[in-house]
Amino acid sequence: MARGGPRPVGEAFAALPVAVDAMGGDRAPGEIVAGARQVAETTAINVALVGRPGEMGDVGGLPWFPASEVIGMDDDPGNAVRRKKDSSLVRAAEAVRDGKAMGMVSAGNTGAAMASALLRMGRLPGVIRPAIATPIPFPGGPWPTVLLDSGANAECSPAMLVQFAQMGAAFAQRRYGIEKPRVALLSIGEEKSKGSPLEKEAHGLLAEGMGGSGFDFVGNVEGRDFFEGKTDVIVTDGFTGNVALKTLEGSMRFLIGALTEILGRPDVKETADALYKHLLPLAAALDPENTGGAMLLGVNGVCVISHGSSSSVAIVNAITVAHDLAVGGLVDEVAASVTPID
Repeated sequence: MARGGPRPVGEAFAALPVAVDAMGGDRAPGEIVAGARQVAETTAINVALVGRPGEMGDVGGLPWFPASEVIGMDDDPGNAVRRKKDSSLVRAAEAVRDGKAMGMVSAGNTGAAMASALLRMGRLPGVIRPAIATPIPFPGGPWPTVLLDSGANAECSPAMLVQFAQMGAAFAQRRYGIEKPRVALLSIGEEKSKGSPLEKEAHGLLAEGMGGSGFDFVGNVEGRDFFEGKTDVIVTDGFTGNVALKTLEGSMRFLIGALTEILGRPDVKETADALYKHLLPLAAALDPENTGGAMLLGVNGVCVISHGSSSSVAIVNAITVAHDLAVGGLVDEVAASVTPID
């Protein structure tokens, strides 16, 4: 129940805007506003900005929710959300809670985005802790691999990993149309005996069917398996997931940078000209800006968290994803998937 009454449903809900934190991110507000304007000008998606009215620049006629404060990238998430109650992040989450927006998007402080969504929207019934689900590009595959938790919870219990499996599977079903997602645990070996006590116990619970029938548990995978197509959802604790995600991002940047440098040399121009038409689609597939950002699962509303360095391209994709997931009923799907676990 939102403050002031129930949230709109049906056509009224579909007409709501996606609330975009115009002040969050390394390239805010310019690139954020540019992305929001592009969506509004080229699609039927409604968008509303949230931020300081005098600092957002030319908003192109977009509606906006005023917010006088900004949570910085270096601010402590919990303290900032409690102290800066009129920040753009908090006001965006409140717009969703109060039925004024169908979802929110932010490229700002990830921890503060999560805290704002959790404290203002609230947790879904039975959810122990929300988790961040990040699509990992899988070149040549039919859809990305979903990694969660990719940074929300540094310390987890086996029961939390089971719920991450349930929520991740629901996300993969709704976002990518996978009828019965394959779910795996990230560990140091494929054998069920490998891993820390956390992975071993979670493996036992999932193997016993504690996650329900909404997905196929395929056991353990290792860090080298992200691009092997062995699974659709990879589950781990937030510390390990964030390290894995940042390692993958750094490796991709290094690889693309190294190839660009080599192919830019005059002595390989003829070879470069022949290869570029094959490499450019690969580079686009690996570009995290094209995935639409990460999704915070387990809160009572849609919250898409974009990379801190997001350009207008990333914001366009994030808004589109937020709209599609909100209209497609992701929150209800996640709520129905979660089983309270002792």
